[in-house]
Amino acid sequence: MQDLRAELAETLDEAEWEWLIPHAQRDAVVIVDPALDLLDVGVAIASDNVSAVQRWISEQQIYKPSPEQLSNWGDDRSRRFNALIVQPYVLVQDMP
Repeated sequence: MQDLRAELAETLDEAEWEWLIPHAQRDAVVIVDPALDLLDVGVAIASDNVSAVQRWISEQQIYKPSPEQLSNWGDDRSRRFNALIVQPYVLVQDMP
């Protein structure tokens, strides 16, 4: 588990909305609530921790962006996010 976390930590980066658009078009962007640790969520998804992921989904702490959010982000293509790729998803968090 530690190796997976270290591996994912190396891919954690900032991304502009412009770079995330192709992933959004294939419905692969997942928003992670700022209260959660992006790496924790990535490890849970990558290691098939179904109970944690289902809990976060039911508590709306991880979710797909709404059409309205996508539209707002499209108006500000330089908006920045913390991003983590966990195939086939791209997890994003708003930058504070």
